[in-house]
Amino acid sequence: MTLARRHGQGAIKIRDIAAESDLPEKFLELILLELKNARIVDSVRGARGGYQLRRDPAEIPLSDIIRLVDGPLAPMGDAEQLRGLIAKDADHRALYEVFLEVRDAAAKILENTTIADIVGGGKGKKAALAKSTAAAKKKSSGA
Repeated sequence: MTLARRHGQGAIKIRDIAAESDLPEKFLELILLELKNARIVDSVRGARGGYQLRRDPAEIPLSDIIRLVDGPLAPMGDAEQLRGLIAKDADHRALYEVFLEVRDAAAKILENTTIADIVGGGKGKKAALAKSTAAAKKKSSGA
């Protein structure tokens, strides 16, 4: 989040990011390396070196970061794996279908939320989330 908050201010030293984020430098180095390999951040060498976002924070979906650092977006697992279980396991098909719906809803929210939304307090996302939740409730109640 530090890189998003300070976007456009040049490269930020890892020790400054660690201090502002209250994270150990060694842990942060691993995350930044993954982000660099995924071309989300750039590293700059030298006395004024550090890290910076390659793109505007409004162009970076939260889903990209979560997939990179944590893997699948939802605790229910991979969508393809769930679809396979739905096809193979008739006894538990309805349960897996619910898991897939939960996974898809979580993915949609994370894909439509950018790093800028998080840094900016997510003002625009609260209304979208409320609308999405209301639509899901309406669908589940059969209305």
